[in-house]
Amino acid sequence: MTSHTPVSDQLFDRARSLMPGGVNSPVRAFGSVGGTPKFMVSAQGPYLTDADGREYVDLVCSWGPALLGHAHPAVLDAVHAAVDRGLSFGASTPDEANLAAIVKERVSAVERIRMVSTGTEATMTAVRLARGFTGRNLIVKFAGCYHGHLDGLLAAAGSGLATMALPGSAGVTEAAAAETLVLPYNDLGAVEAAFAAHGNNIAAVITEAAPANMGVVTPNEGFNAGLSRITREHGALLILDEVLTGFRTGYAGYWGLTGRQEGWTPDLLTFGKVIGGGMPAAALGGRADVMDYLAPVGPVYQAGTLSGNPVAMAAGVATLTLATPEVYSFVDARSLELSAALSSALDTAGVDHSIQRAGNLFSVAFGTSANGVHNYADAQAQQAFRYAPFFHSMLDSGVYLPPSVFEAWFLSAAHDDAAMNRIFDALPAAAKAAAEATAL
Repeated sequence: MTSHTPVSDQLFDRARSLMPGGVNSPVRAFGSVGGTPKFMVSAQGPYLTDADGREYVDLVCSWGPALLGHAHPAVLDAVHAAVDRGLSFGASTPDEANLAAIVKERVSAVERIRMVSTGTEATMTAVRLARGFTGRNLIVKFAGCYHGHLDGLLAAAGSGLATMALPGSAGVTEAAAAETLVLPYNDLGAVEAAFAAHGNNIAAVITEAAPANMGVVTPNEGFNAGLSRITREHGALLILDEVLTGFRTGYAGYWGLTGRQEGWTPDLLTFGKVIGGGMPAAALGGRADVMDYLAPVGPVYQAGTLSGNPVAMAAGVATLTLATPEVYSFVDARSLELSAALSSALDTAGVDHSIQRAGNLFSVAFGTSANGVHNYADAQAQQAFRYAPFFHSMLDSGVYLPPSVFEAWFLSAAHDDAAMNRIFDALPAAAKAAAEATAL
């Protein structure tokens, strides 16, 4: 286990007496890797500092938003200026349209956009909108894809739920679950069969543009295009969830890397994380005729007091303005460099593995070199027991990884040579720890 950090220990003890599990999001509890979660108090560039004063090279990047690195001066200036004008008005502000225009320019599939506060709220609204627009009830999702914690989409979700070995969630009614069809990912035949049986009642298929909550999984060639074709043939909608990949894997998200070139367009997209530049912000967008079903022009109701919050909008505008093609080229190169070094260290230690990639996002899956990971069953079958010792060895060496094997690794434009070298130096010992791990 990682070296003793008494202040974090004390903070976690106090937090557990006040909050369920001591956290406000389950993966932060280190349930998958064991040990005491580190309580972070500051961040700068590629580094985090915990309450005990230990510095870590950060490969979580706030689960994506810190694309430019932590506390980028221009983003902070924009946020400080917005704060000086007031925290919230309960009225429209100019930056809502400014951010909407940036998104529309970058993602041509977005004709209209609605700002919300969280990724869960974005996907929840997209699902409600799809049902309202089509007049149908059923939603198709894929096992291992995570779309937030709305009731109907928790079945067989990945990330925190996979870590906690929960098949769904208590509190989700049978009626809510019955309105969701859960299919194996990367299996177009299963999608065709579902539409053959239920096509007249399927409102939408929702999928992560590239799954990153069961580890990273690359869509098979033609899979997303096939979803677009099938939904179009049956009068259903395709919801492309880019809460994690949007503006993180590329200038126009993962659809911009793939779908635009392949000639297909989703009906709705959801965004989060990077779009708020580290502040709570998310969005859904897509076809104008579908989006105009939202109130106040249409019959599908959605509202939020803090939707389009001026401070969050300022952070989003600054972040996306600074996230130039050159930034993505740099992050892409760093990602290839790190994933190659990771694979080399594991090979040297004799650890069977595969590197799963989607743009500049990647993850490692142990014991999967023969076939890789193509769906949730593959992800669950990996030698996950090797990750905890690997994680803690890296943590001891001052590198902060996602505290779950079912998560993506993130880099930023601030990961300079010094930060990368610290990661490279930590990899051999971590690979050795993974090699020596045994299943319980």
